Amino acid sequence: MIVLSQLNFSLPLTNPVIIFSLMLFIILFAPILLNKIKIPHIIGLIVAGVIIGPYGLNLMMRDSSIVLFGTVGLLYIMFLAGLEIDLAEFKKNKFKSLFFGLFTFSIPFVIGYLAGYYYLGFSVNTSILLASMFSSHTLIGYPIVSRFGLTTNQSVTITVGGTMITDVLALLVLAGIVGMAQGDISPTFWWTMSASVVAFVLIVLILFPIITRWFFKKFEDSISQYIFVLAMVFMGGFLAELAGIEAIIGAFLAGLAMNKFIPHHSALMNRINFVGNALFIPFFLVGVGMLVDVRVLVQGWGPLNVAFVMISMALLGKFLAAWLTRKTFKMKPAEGQLMFGLSSASAAATLAAVLVGYNVILGELPNGEPIRLLNDDVLNGTILMILVTCTVSSLVVEKASRRLADDAMKGNDEEQSKTTDKILVSVSEPETVSDLVDLSLLLNPKKAKAELFALHVVDERNDDESKRKIAQKMMDKVLEQAAGADVTIEPITRFDQNVSKGIVYTIKEHHISDIIVGVTQEGEKKNKIGLTTERILNSASGTVFIHHSVQPFNTLKRIIIAVNPNAELEEGFVHWVRKVFSISKESGLPLTIYANRQGSEEIEKVNQMQAKPLTLQFKELLDWDEFLILMRELQKDDLFIIVSSRQGHISYHRKLDKLNYYLTRYFSKNSYIVIYPQQTITHSKLEELYQEEGTIFDVFSEGKKVADKAGSFFSRWWNKGKDEQ
Repeated sequence: MIVLSQLNFSLPLTNPVIIFSLMLFIILFAPILLNKIKIPHIIGLIVAGVIIGPYGLNLMMRDSSIVLFGTVGLLYIMFLAGLEIDLAEFKKNKFKSLFFGLFTFSIPFVIGYLAGYYYLGFSVNTSILLASMFSSHTLIGYPIVSRFGLTTNQSVTITVGGTMITDVLALLVLAGIVGMAQGDISPTFWWTMSASVVAFVLIVLILFPIITRWFFKKFEDSISQYIFVLAMVFMGGFLAELAGIEAIIGAFLAGLAMNKFIPHHSALMNRINFVGNALFIPFFLVGVGMLVDVRVLVQGWGPLNVAFVMISMALLGKFLAAWLTRKTFKMKPAEGQLMFGLSSASAAATLAAVLVGYNVILGELPNGEPIRLLNDDVLNGTILMILVTCTVSSLVVEKASRRLADDAMKGNDEEQSKTTDKILVSVSEPETVSDLVDLSLLLNPKKAKAELFALHVVDERNDDESKRKIAQKMMDKVLEQAAGADVTIEPITRFDQNVSKGIVYTIKEHHISDIIVGVTQEGEKKNKIGLTTERILNSASGTVFIHHSVQPFNTLKRIIIAVNPNAELEEGFVHWVRKVFSISKESGLPLTIYANRQGSEEIEKVNQMQAKPLTLQFKELLDWDEFLILMRELQKDDLFIIVSSRQGHISYHRKLDKLNYYLTRYFSKNSYIVIYPQQTITHSKLEELYQEEGTIFDVFSEGKKVADKAGSFFSRWWNKGKDEQ
């Protein structure tokens, strides 16, 4: 048993239990306290690091454990930036990102060099290295942007892309200057570095996606997938260091490589965000604060003068770059402020540059003191610059994000006030539960705030204890998956005379707009959609999604849609088109649409009504007889979506009767979704009685068969009598 006298409470603390406990309390209470006075929690974590660090109360040393967790946090920030970026928007804004990246590098670089060479009197090499430190930046404010749900905003996309460009350029300048100072620079050096960087980029962007798709197909365990993702992030960082650049670039590219495999609205993404924001990123921020030496403020004018120049030049350069980019592309003032806020924080690359430059010894003074490429004043000034720029960045990002989020919320409120979707997932077989819930999450992006229901109907006629246990396990799986994605699903277990009746009554009671069902084993064996699904189509007017899955959504490559002729004339046309767009956006899969000219034009009109239109590829489908030709277009990793129709409606034609046969006969190895759009159901009185009672129609049918047989017998008897006469 450990007694109190055996515990070591001397400062700095060395007991790992006490150290970790103290860090967790800081991470817990710093945001809570600062939120009361409207200060971003990021500042609180940095200030807490200053207080407990070796230059504050000396409660903790910035030892290897802090460095380790801090490095993980830094790579996590860059990884999240690559992972959460909207690739479609990134491609659209690639030239804007290049423009901003060059601006945010060159403007601070030029004014930084002039200030260092002419005002501070540094050498050319020192001034160039100092200027490169002003050009680089760290996305300290990215967690704030993520919290406000603005990661897909164009200003964020442009800034993230520009960050990669400016950091790479700054780190290349660092490598060049250090090589020149040490006499190692040569044409071979540049060729070797260029070749290694190109090889690194190709490995991460080509090989990583292949490995990720294979792993996600083979292993669906959530813990294994998270560990795999984390391992790939650090592998990317390690490969970047092998190529001669900083690990943060590798983490960012790893995020880009795995972007399409981790949907933004998924349980895996929720776990990644949770662990990063709860543990790794706060550790990094506290570690940054522990670098700050407040004694610099009382060491004379020298360090303060250098610090003032560095802070002012860095902020001025970043402000001018953001302002010019905003003016050039006619962006909102708040977007320009957000770009400035995100790009103004100096931390990771800046810290790496100053430490490398500080450790480069150029010679010795007569008294034996080393002559460094960057002196003590620059080192101390850099630490103060990190504190000030991180504070400014957090405040500006918080304010700009709030304004943009308020504007976006107004637009969303107007859109949502028109309709509130209610999505019902019908679960009947344990093997299909996960895929059906995944589809419901793709149909319901976070901003939509639709209501989700999961239903399992127990047939009263075949009810037993084993089936109840299976039903409970399925519902537990639904709730676990929804909780992992931070989504609420209302579970419903219903007992009824038959499954179809229970589903139909639930649809009516809860005013369901979208119904998701799986392809049952019964349907696959008989080349039919199944009796239950058929009755749902005949009884419910909402949009029905029949999903057949052979692999997870995050391992698919693209979506191919076959649109039924006259589908644009149905009342549910706009609704299902938007749902398909939602699947594409949330999964990151490109859309290829096969339709006739009228259908393609109407789909594009719906696309243009969106706040962020998608890039769609249209191909003409002149006749539904060409349906089987799509077999040649479909690949193994494609999602095939077919827009069908119920009988008796304007877009229905007889060729659709063979659809289920074609799907089970020729497309059974593909993931597909059959969409039946919202269509008003009309019934005869006999059909209504059949759907309400379930047996009257059967009795009538049997009676009709008996009457037909009797009539046939009487007819033969009558004709026979006539012949005999």
